[in-house]
Amino acid sequence: MDRRIIGGKGRSGARNALPAPLPAAAPAVKPVTPAVPRVLHLTVDESSAGQRLDNYLMRCLKGVPKTHVYRVIRSGEVRVNKGRAAADTRVQAGDDVRVPPVRVAERPTAVPVPAREFSVLFEDESLLAIDKPAGVAVHGGSGVSFGVIEQLRRARPQAKFLELVHRLDRETSGVLLLAKKRSALTALQDQFRARDTGKTYAALVLGNWPESLRVIDVPLHKYLLPDGERRVRTSTADDTQAKRSITLVKVVQRYAGFTLLDVSIKTGRTHQIRVHLAHSGHPIVGDDKYGDFEFNKSLARGTAVPGRRYDGMFLHARRLVFEHPASAERLELEAPLPAACRMLLDALKA
Repeated sequence: MDRRIIGGKGRSGARNALPAPLPAAAPAVKPVTPAVPRVLHLTVDESSAGQRLDNYLMRCLKGVPKTHVYRVIRSGEVRVNKGRAAADTRVQAGDDVRVPPVRVAERPTAVPVPAREFSVLFEDESLLAIDKPAGVAVHGGSGVSFGVIEQLRRARPQAKFLELVHRLDRETSGVLLLAKKRSALTALQDQFRARDTGKTYAALVLGNWPESLRVIDVPLHKYLLPDGERRVRTSTADDTQAKRSITLVKVVQRYAGFTLLDVSIKTGRTHQIRVHLAHSGHPIVGDDKYGDFEFNKSLARGTAVPGRRYDGMFLHARRLVFEHPASAERLELEAPLPAACRMLLDALKA
């Protein structure tokens, strides 16, 4: 059955006072030796099972730069159950992760996590689907103190288990799935890894998208900027560090100078849609990493589209189809376009 859901005394001075006695010699103080970094042995708990090794380490080693985390992994100094492991190795509950001595920067005072609920698209005893707003990270890290998962856990202190099933970029809005049981998490993640889910995104791009361009099959190469931020670029089939990436595109509506697309992905690479569409000559409106920066500025000022300012990225996870982990029922969840996106489209029609 298919199910569709949209949805701080002073001293007085006496004239004949005896001179004050000399202070006793202070005991010698031994210099404090800074703590020397040592080898760490981390045991993966159930809530971290299934995470990539690099993401797991960055969550555990707060204050260690991303570049250093990747360097020790590549050097083979990080071991999982005494064996070498790659950055994309999936850790499992009970795994022993050996980490070489690393110096952790002193952490600033933690920012209190505010409790927050989000618009619910679907919820039962196994899972929770929300409509994530644009501009909100799904989890803390990379300069972000907290995200959706931390806010939801604060809002639901009674929840025994609550984990992200998948992720969306901070700038992307739309359907986000969370598991309320360990069994649901593993079952749903298996579906995502096997590409047994259907994800459709709404993207507004610059220019007139060619009707004939329906499949983008271009390898993507992930790399790090000097500050440790992730970036992705297109590459060629002979690049051993690149991964095959397939994006399907369908034209929904044409406007003067813009095209609204339905985009689905057959592979789930970092920033895949954003890089593929930009590579095709039609970047996503408002994309601050791969887009047309000058146009984005004019759009935010309200000069690109007369009478309408828009300073977000027009990429919305509007639809997600998957099999319920308990009932095996096929669910189809939909999140309506955010108001800012709808108003921009209305302005383009005028």
